Amino acid sequence: MPPTDTEDLPPATPIPAWLTRSSKTRRKKDSHDLQDLGEALVAMPDGRLVDLPMDESLLDAIRQYRVTRTHEGKRRQMQYIGKLMRRNDPEPLREAVASMQLGHAKDALALHDAERWRAELVASDDALTTWMADHPQADVQQLRSLIRAARKDASVAPEQRSGRAFRDLFKFIRQQGTAAEPAHADDSDDEPA
Repeated sequence: MPPTDTEDLPPATPIPAWLTRSSKTRRKKDSHDLQDLGEALVAMPDGRLVDLPMDESLLDAIRQYRVTRTHEGKRRQMQYIGKLMRRNDPEPLREAVASMQLGHAKDALALHDAERWRAELVASDDALTTWMADHPQADVQQLRSLIRAARKDASVAPEQRSGRAFRDLFKFIRQQGTAAEPAHADDSDDEPA
């Protein structure tokens, strides 16, 4: 019959160090991930880089990468940036890169939304009713005059859609869209407790 007491079991042997450390493949993958993060940091504007929590040597290496001309020099400098990043905590840097990329995506989405609204407003009067329901603070008279001018431009030169009236209507829609965003954010904070 097998022993049931833990006292009868032989003492556990310690796990060798080579089993607890990560594999070479894993270390290389981590190194490549840090290099990719370094490439994203290099693409960031200098004003944002200064505010990030990183060593001065890493900031200098990023600036040096930007002035390096040759392909091989850039490759080696990027490897050096990856090496320096192993000394730093990469999480704040990843968060900064992700927030910048999210900001770009939001800007692109706002542009596409404004273009869609412009096309709908020029195409039909029903879109104006929908717009006014979504944006009650908008100046109806100005919007109607902009729509009229854009339709007039479209009827005169259908192949030239980038007339002044189209641009003015687009600017108006963008301004109203950005003015409406903070109002929607405030509405979400006023939830009943």
